[in-house]
Amino acid sequence: MSAGVIETEAARPPSRHLYSRVCALLSKVSLMLAVVLLIAIIVCVQYQVVGRYLLNDTPVWAEGLALQLVLYVTALGVAVGVRDAGHIGLDSLVALLPESFRLKVEILIHALVALFGGIMVSSGWLWTRLKWSDMKPMLGIPVGVDYLALVIAGALIVLFSVEHIVALLRDEEVVPAWN
Repeated sequence: MSAGVIETEAARPPSRHLYSRVCALLSKVSLMLAVVLLIAIIVCVQYQVVGRYLLNDTPVWAEGLALQLVLYVTALGVAVGVRDAGHIGLDSLVALLPESFRLKVEILIHALVALFGGIMVSSGWLWTRLKWSDMKPMLGIPVGVDYLALVIAGALIVLFSVEHIVALLRDEEVVPAWN
């Protein structure tokens, strides 16, 4: 990354409007929830190991719950990654573009990510509805709960991508939630 790009990025003020504050709160809550769910996964797996090897009685629900939680940790992590720019990007290629094209390409990238999030919401909701009547035998919950993670992640991705577009248009910077 060139020094000019770093100066331009450093010169942008942080976004402080209400929408950005709401997105920051959603991102922070999502991140904290993902951490809690990750701890729950560890507890479930440990309980399963203890049940299998020490008690000689494998708890059937522990594996199913751990797998279910992995879906939600991943979904929340992806959404937070989109907001806090933790996803894979081609910033070095965008930085090489002339200034007149750079803003347009950055907006296009965030618009495409928002479109992808919208597709996640749409298809996730379709599958959630289709599979809601099927039950998971190990947990006794609807299979549609699996696909609900897509809906949540997709909605957050759309919100966070719009936040980035608004910040770019206002020449502001989206500050990561953990700062």
